[in-house]
Amino acid sequence: MAEAHSAVAFSFAITHEGVHVNYDREVLHVIWHSGVRSWRRNLRRFVNNVRCGVFPASLSSLALTVGGYNAMYLTRDTYNHGVDLSFGFIDLLKKHVKLEEPAKGVVCCTVSAFAVWFGAFMFMKYSLRILYVYKGWMYEERGRGRKLSISTKLWILAVKLLTHFTRPMLYSYQGSLPRLPLPALKDTMSRYLRSVRPLMDDENYTRMEGLVKDFQKGIGKKLQRYLLLKSWWSANYVTDWWEEFVYLRGRSPIMVNSNFYGTDAILLHPTHLQSARAANVTHAAFLFRRLVDNQQLQPIMAQGLVPLCSYQYERTFNTTRIPGIQTDKIVHFSDSTHIVVYHAGRFFKMPCYYKGQLLNPMELQMQFEHILADESVPDKGEANLGALTAGERKPWAEARNKFFNKGINYASLETIEKAAFVVVLEEDEYDYSPDDPTQLDRFGRAMLHGKGYDRWYDKSFNVIVMRNGRIGFNGEHSWADAAIMSHLWEYVLTEDLISIGYKEDGNCNGEVTCNLPLPTRLKWELNQECQIAIDTSFRVAEALLNDVDLRLYMHTAYGKGFMKSCRLSPDAYVQMALQLAYYRDAGKFNLTYEASMTRLFREGRTETVRPCTIESSAWVKAMENKSVSNEERAKLLQIACGQHQKGYQDAMCGMGIDRHLFCLYVISKYLEVDSPFLNEVLSEPWRLSTSQTPHGQTSKMDLSKNPKCISAGGGFGPVADDGYGVSYIIAGEDTLFFHVSSKKSSPVTDSKSFARQIERALSDMRNLFQSLAKK
Repeated sequence: MAEAHSAVAFSFAITHEGVHVNYDREVLHVIWHSGVRSWRRNLRRFVNNVRCGVFPASLSSLALTVGGYNAMYLTRDTYNHGVDLSFGFIDLLKKHVKLEEPAKGVVCCTVSAFAVWFGAFMFMKYSLRILYVYKGWMYEERGRGRKLSISTKLWILAVKLLTHFTRPMLYSYQGSLPRLPLPALKDTMSRYLRSVRPLMDDENYTRMEGLVKDFQKGIGKKLQRYLLLKSWWSANYVTDWWEEFVYLRGRSPIMVNSNFYGTDAILLHPTHLQSARAANVTHAAFLFRRLVDNQQLQPIMAQGLVPLCSYQYERTFNTTRIPGIQTDKIVHFSDSTHIVVYHAGRFFKMPCYYKGQLLNPMELQMQFEHILADESVPDKGEANLGALTAGERKPWAEARNKFFNKGINYASLETIEKAAFVVVLEEDEYDYSPDDPTQLDRFGRAMLHGKGYDRWYDKSFNVIVMRNGRIGFNGEHSWADAAIMSHLWEYVLTEDLISIGYKEDGNCNGEVTCNLPLPTRLKWELNQECQIAIDTSFRVAEALLNDVDLRLYMHTAYGKGFMKSCRLSPDAYVQMALQLAYYRDAGKFNLTYEASMTRLFREGRTETVRPCTIESSAWVKAMENKSVSNEERAKLLQIACGQHQKGYQDAMCGMGIDRHLFCLYVISKYLEVDSPFLNEVLSEPWRLSTSQTPHGQTSKMDLSKNPKCISAGGGFGPVADDGYGVSYIIAGEDTLFFHVSSKKSSPVTDSKSFARQIERALSDMRNLFQSLAKK
């Protein structure tokens, strides 16, 4: 066993003949390379942090400035002519420096040059931050024949001048991003009232106006002052409270309720070998981690000019959620050279590096095949151990403190929590068939919750590999938003399908070039009391997953291309289709959530867009009214899409509604004051919760050349007991994927029926525009 081999790597014995030292040169060689890798990594991180800290200037510009100053000063002293760029500052410094020439001149020139460079750097940095405060570009009309305003053109020119000369790293823009602005209280109140108007009758709306008025003139002013102070003091007035109170303080299961999932590129099936697919995906994931660690991953740029905040990438790997009695915490480890593999009820520690080098895909495939060939049986309770992470958080925290705080259980749990990520080698097969849509539904359910015990739901993400080579992931939500995992997953699929590839027989490319460190079984000592705790959590998880009603709908009649030909935003178009579908399904309008992002600001995460507007409800009613002409319907749709797009833009620019109200509510709880308005607003259920899965975040993914490489996206569980969770991805020009979830226990929801309503709504919208085109 590898543990035994490591244990005798170094030993000594004392006899009457003296001290005898025994050591294993191979193991000590591995230890040496591990240390060297760690030193290099820390040094590289330090250098990269310095480079990011001086952006948009560069270290080379500092060297040029210092060298230029010294050259010009020495030239002036040698030939008695030239310009003193310091305007006498160097001569002044020389009076206070007690060194001999030429060292005195070099030191004073260097100090003077550094001062000039530092001043220029600070001017550039804060000029860039001021420029990024401008959001007028967001509201400019786009498309053919539409011109930019003079102010936006000048802004673009200034941004390009400041950023053109230095290649940015992943975190280069962090110091230049502005803080999230705090909206005025009256503006948020006005937006809120407008958002709920289509949801309330006149009597309830008048009542709500009274609550808003009382809040705005009363306790709201005090809460706003405290929040204003927090917005000045912290980098982002929302993010820390959002992470703590929305995610970490929740005591209900994170499986289904919080975790989300992603799926394979279902139109391609590059290999049916489970070990080969797992190896390629694992190798690609570690390549992505290397890009993040070295800050070589290019930051995402909106419109190619404005950076999105990158701070969430830091916790993608080597991260786990630790349960607590009252609140959980996120723990991120600086490095990890292993993953944990779950297969057939057993956990394995699988090394992925040897002598400081990442194993190639073929070497990783050999590791996975070793695990697949292992016929050992699980320890008592081991097979269902992951159910602890799927059940209620408090019982898991109590079990962790009681049964995993020492000995072999502590060591094995620490191995899982310190792993880069978890790979699950499934024993079941899942696939896609256009003739049997239920296959895709079952695949989605496997990704969302599995069997309730065969994932480690606390890890930042689990890669799931089916027996026939299909893949997906399950992601924990507190450490980052779905866009970060989508970026990683898109990169992994691109590397797997395009860059790395497979041999003709389905095996990985490459050869085994080293003596592989074998995977090792994790051992557990789970007593009867611990097994009861595991079984209790499993029953909670099983009841939760059995209540999930999930439908994956692939829409191929048309896609983004047709929507743009109608001169409408594709996202707004889809949201209007969802409004029409929901009205037909429920017979009424309801509070609708669409996730937007605030990553244009430092440490930004998400904001809520409210797609159910006065304009969208007017269009929906027109679609259901046979007396309204198609011309009028199309006009109302354009108005509704325009209003939705403005709401989305406002949310991205920090002028949303719900995060502001959420933070005011948190402050009211800290101050122990009661607000009827906030209590009512924060208790309103989101019966239609939606989110678009982003794609196109990697430059390697060219869908025009590889149209089948697109992932089917991912999804999440329902937010309300009597509502729907809808995730969608606008996949290329002609395809849409919808992931519709609800609860079987609800008598008013049916995911399959709602998917059919989405299909009908999209068809009616296309027919609307096609009928106008014929006239």
